[in-house]
Amino acid sequence: MRTKASEYPDLISNFSDGNVYGSIFAGDAVDFLRSLKSGTATIVFLDPPFNLGKEYLSGARSLDRKPEHIYRTWLFRVLRESTRVLSPGGALYLYHLPRWAMQLGSFLDGAGKLTFRHWIAISMKNGFVRGDRLYPAHYGLLMYTKGKPAVFSRPKLKPVKCRHCKKYIKDYGGYRAIIEEKGINLSDVWDDLSPVRHANRKTRSANELPRALFARMIEISGAKGGLYVDPFVGSGTGAIVAAKAGLNFAACDLLTENCRLVAERLEQQRSVSHVCSKC
Repeated sequence: MRTKASEYPDLISNFSDGNVYGSIFAGDAVDFLRSLKSGTATIVFLDPPFNLGKEYLSGARSLDRKPEHIYRTWLFRVLRESTRVLSPGGALYLYHLPRWAMQLGSFLDGAGKLTFRHWIAISMKNGFVRGDRLYPAHYGLLMYTKGKPAVFSRPKLKPVKCRHCKKYIKDYGGYRAIIEEKGINLSDVWDDLSPVRHANRKTRSANELPRALFARMIEISGAKGGLYVDPFVGSGTGAIVAAKAGLNFAACDLLTENCRLVAERLEQQRSVSHVCSKC
């Protein structure tokens, strides 16, 4: 039980649109998660700061540069609360660098008592040289569930054609007719989307994940009327995609300016959807 009122995150905005409801809070991720009821989240999505010294707030680069043991302990607290909030059969998705994904996955396997489902590789395309290591070609997206998944849908992908000659870029052999009719089974390597949203489409200066990534997670594990929880909501794309798919949401970010941006984007989406529904 929490005893200090100051520990509660600040409510920035409530959202409602038909049968979809959501709340946006500003504060620490652990405090936010502690404010939620146990066993209520259909999906928990975690995209924590990577502790690489990025400047999320002007003049406060230290927010993302903590001693490693402090950063690790804080992440374990986030995972512990996320596990508590997750409903039976719910899905937890954790997005991080492979080095940290290994450590955090080990925690979820042990203390978290969740069931490992997938290590999804989100392909990186830039090819920059990184010191004396092989080029790190992917981010890790871990998928865990609390027991047997209550919802699991297997998305299908369309076969890809060359944009120049319009022929398939792969040889599907005797399965071509089946693939053209039913599509390709989604694997745990996602190289058809970028882990970074293009600069021309971003709504803030910091990195943003693409809509397609959130849409795919929600297609796999979401259900209308369920609850999407995002303690590191950033610019709000996850909450926006969840609301559009008919999920309720509870979202939080450390920066109040991000929370206000999320509220604005949600209102814009609601306005557009209401106009379209009257066409």
